[in-house]
Amino acid sequence: MKVLIVGCGHIGSIAAEDLARSMSTVKISVADKNVARAKKIAERIGVRNVSWIQLDASYYSELVNTLGKFDLVMGFLPGSLGYRLVEACIDAGSDLVDVSYMPEDPLTLNAKAVETGVTVIPDCGLAPGISNVLVGYAAGRLDQVSTVHVMVGGLPEKPVPPLGYVITWSPENLIDEYTRRTRIIKKGKIIEVETLSGLEEIDFPNVGTLEAFYTDGLRTLLHTIKDVDDMWEKTLRYPGHAAKISLLKALGFLDEEQIGVNNVNLSPRKLTIKLFEQKLRRPDVKDIVTMKIDVSGIKNGKRIRYVYHLLDRCDENRGITAMARTTAYPASIIAQLTLKKPEKERGVIPLENLGRSEEFFSTFINELKKRGIEITVEKVAE
Repeated sequence: MKVLIVGCGHIGSIAAEDLARSMSTVKISVADKNVARAKKIAERIGVRNVSWIQLDASYYSELVNTLGKFDLVMGFLPGSLGYRLVEACIDAGSDLVDVSYMPEDPLTLNAKAVETGVTVIPDCGLAPGISNVLVGYAAGRLDQVSTVHVMVGGLPEKPVPPLGYVITWSPENLIDEYTRRTRIIKKGKIIEVETLSGLEEIDFPNVGTLEAFYTDGLRTLLHTIKDVDDMWEKTLRYPGHAAKISLLKALGFLDEEQIGVNNVNLSPRKLTIKLFEQKLRRPDVKDIVTMKIDVSGIKNGKRIRYVYHLLDRCDENRGITAMARTTAYPASIIAQLTLKKPEKERGVIPLENLGRSEEFFSTFINELKKRGIEITVEKVAE
């Protein structure tokens, strides 16, 4: 078996190492546009089954030719390139486990993936990702799902000025999260609401008071969880963060359209991405990830709720952030389960559909636990 890791950033590099150490017989190549970074990551992992190559995902024909040499691809590209990678994998005939926060709906490529015999599993990170597995498991044990509420956030252990926040993942995807229109389900219908709206404060055990606001994290859940009355995802931050980001948006710092400055045209968004990377990337600051998922519905005429809690902390000894742990490890585990499966399912497979399986769910949760990521579940009869 041959696996290609596309994108060697903070998340992709950790997933590559976990996969390499978990499946020593699999040949793994790490690929990045920056050849020096790909080589450095392969050398840092330091095991015999890992090599490196240079790959620029913006050149489609080169991308397809390269992907076709591998049985499975793991995608850790910016959201702007995610859909393109799905298309390229289908054209190359290679299976894909993907993490990218793409604006497009990967389910639109299902028919083509089925036709070419390719398996594509999108949104294999934290949320979407772990959240989809948990929602799918709960939904599979209810006769009717009434509500799905997801709250999740990656945070510094304590607020850090000026935004009460530090960068632990792609600043480009972070800004996407703040600028994309958010889709939720209200009274049984999909509607759009303003991102950063729906603001509320929540007390989280062992964390403190956090604020929660709408972001577009439901993804495939909008189409796979049927006849639900109310469903939304909210991002968690320390109080005051949403107001500061809203100010940046209002002033145009997150706008894509270029403006002229001293005879030079530049995109405010791209400048902000660069500044976020420089000012908010604080490897000296410990981070946490917290998540609460509440799924309610009817089973045998009785109202039942499944409530999940996750609180993860950085691995100080290995220098791995909580965000990397809760994003990279799920992707690696899903890739391993895909490689080990004797008969694969063709098409674009949402994680929540896999999560309905007791076997998949139990294996996934146990593998997370082996890596120190523990999820508690409370089943409540109302």
